[in-house]
This record gives sequence, C-alpha cells and structure tokens, in this order.
Amino acid sequence: MSENSGSPETSGANTSSTNGQPKGAAGGNGKRKRLLLMLTAAFAIAGVVYATYWWFIGQYSETTDDAYVAGNMINVTPQITATVTAIEADETDLVKQGQALIRLDDTDTSIALERAKANLADTVRQVRQMFERRGQLHANVALRQADVAKAKEDLARREALIGQRAVSEEDLQHARTALDVAQAALSVAQHEFAAANAIVAGTDVEHHPQVLEAEARLREAYLQWERHVIRAPAGGYVAKRSVQIGQRVAPGTPLMTIVPLEQLWVEANFKEDQFAGIRLGQPVAMTADLYGGSVTFHGKVLGVGAGTGSAFSLLPPQNASGNWIKIVQRVPVRISLDPKEIAQNPLRVGLSMKVAIDTHDRNGVTLARQPVSTVQYRTDIYAPPTAAVDAMIAAIVSANAAEAADPAAKH
Repeated sequence: MSENSGSPETSGANTSSTNGQPKGAAGGNGKRKRLLLMLTAAFAIAGVVYATYWWFIGQYSETTDDAYVAGNMINVTPQITATVTAIEADETDLVKQGQALIRLDDTDTSIALERAKANLADTVRQVRQMFERRGQLHANVALRQADVAKAKEDLARREALIGQRAVSEEDLQHARTALDVAQAALSVAQHEFAAANAIVAGTDVEHHPQVLEAEARLREAYLQWERHVIRAPAGGYVAKRSVQIGQRVAPGTPLMTIVPLEQLWVEANFKEDQFAGIRLGQPVAMTADLYGGSVTFHGKVLGVGAGTGSAFSLLPPQNASGNWIKIVQRVPVRISLDPKEIAQNPLRVGLSMKVAIDTHDRNGVTLARQPVSTVQYRTDIYAPPTAAVDAMIAAIVSANAAEAADPAAKH
C-alpha cells in the first residue's frame, strides 16, 4: 500500500485545490471589492456635495479671472507756455490737492501783469477826464444859455427904441445877428455836452465800461501769472514724470500723472453667456494676485459696458469673409471697491483680480434707467484766485479815481 494514499492531509489539500481558488486569492478579491465600494461611495458623496453646492451656490455665482484694477489717472499739464524752472514732486511721491508740483519761469507773465496794472491806472485817469469834460461842457451850456438870454434882452431893447429912432437899423441888425450867434453857440454846446454825457451817463468811474475792461485785462494777466505754478488737481501718487528742468512746455503738454489710489474700481470682463443673471447692485467678492486668497475684497456691480471690448478696439472685427470663426465676446463690468478695505490693503492700477458675482438676487436691472445727477469728481484748483486780484484792483482804482489824489481838486 502506498505511503501517501492513507494520509488525510494530502487528501484534504488536494480536495481544496481542486474545488476552488486558494484562500489568499479569495482574500484579495474581498479587499478589492471593499476598495471599489469605498471609491464608489466617495465619488457618490463628492457628486452629492458638488450637486448641492451647484444647486444652492454654484449656479448663482459668475466668476472670471479676466479682471483688473482700474482708477483715475490724472494728467498734469501746463496752461501757459514757459520754461520749467523747478520740479517739486517726483515719481512715487504722495501729494495733496493744490500742492505745487512744477514751477515755470514767470518773467513774461510778471511783465504782462505790471503792464495791466499801469493800463488800469491810466484808464481810470482817462475816465476821470471824461467826467470832468462832461462837467466842463455842462458849464459851457449854462454859459451859452446866458449869452442867448443877454442877446434876446439886447434885441428886445433895440426893437423898442427903433421906433423912437434912438438906435439905427444897423445896431438892430447887429443885435439880431448876435442872438443868432448865441443860439448857434448854445446848440453846439448842447450837442457837445450830449456827446460827453453819452460816454459817462448812467455810471461812475469805478463802473465805467473802459475801467471794467481794463480790470478784466488785469485779472487775465494775474491769472496767467498765477499759472506759472502748476498744482496737483487731486491728491494721490505721482507716476510717469516726463518733464525735465529747462524744458519749454506748452499748454496741454503731459508733464506727469497723479493716481488717487483711494479712487479705484475693478473692470471685470465676463463672457457674453454669463450675463443672464448679472444685475446692477449685486454683491461681489474679489481676490487679488498681490495678496492671494488671504485677503478678500468686497464690492457691488456698478454698471455694465455699452459694448464688447472688440467693438471699441482700434480695428473692430469684420465677419463678412467666408473664413468666419465665432469667438466668444467679453463685456466689461464695472465693480466698486470698499474704500476701507483699500486703505487696509492698498491696490495698484492694473493688478489682476479674480471676481465672483453673487447673482441670487436678480430683481435689479442690467442697465441704468436714470441719468446720473451727481458730480463724480471735482477739483477747484483752476478757479481764479479772486481775493488777491480784487484787492489789487480796488487799490489801483481808489488811488487814481479819488478827488483827493489830485492836488488841484483841493483848490
């Protein structure tokens, strides 16, 4: 009898190997099934989470990373033609509104100002002469009226005596001629007085048109003299300085740029198929590449552009050719920024932003329905300085119009 035929171990091993898979293989299949089940469950849970997010949040959020910080870039330009003598602010400097930035040579404007002062003084004296001339001619009219009255009396006496032969016909004719001469002289005096009165009637020395014109010329000369100092139209940081000492500049020449970093907004360019739910006033969350995701800026939709970016490009696309390819267009959306957040985390013009608009509330409008009724930006540095020039004019007029200034008026 064989040695292996009666061994139960050998018999059992043969039975197990022939009836099914090895025990190690069965255990491996079970682990794979559990891993597949767990992976399937994880994908299912992720799908449910994403579906929930999309249903409650995702479908109401329009995002883009084609967005950039925008702001006012105020060009500083001269208003007169002159040579630059001093530059008092350079790039990256912080300046306040009204601060002197550039000084120009004021030689020509100073001479023009002195000439305007002299012209005003001379004009006041000339107008005074007009008033004196009117008074003189008025007195002359009174004198001629007296001559006419005397001539009439002489003629009347002679006419009364002619019947008594106390006077001759020749004397009577002389009296009549004298009356005619006196009346003609009176007529001339009256016309001269009327002409002189027409020049000064209804006014005085201070309000005479010629004086007012001379004052206007003085104001203009003073304003030109004031403009030799170029001041900041608004507060901000200086950028793009292009002016140099000794440069001859003319009105409109760009000298430098001022950027008010507290007046910033975001220009986000959304695809045209993203505008279904965008409305004015919707809240917006933004992050800047400068700070990453650690800082979130908040704002609101201020407005939507009136056309796509390509519509305002230098060469708008023409789709009349046969090789037409549709390109999804983008429309700019203007978004506000919170000034307090900008103060805490300053931004710069041109920085990249990532924008997400919350479109839950879709009751608003896509375009403004009412015209703007408030002033968006204002500066008063170009207003003429009236106080100093008014005092100057008053002093010149007073010194040349007062009667006390003429020694002859005291006698």
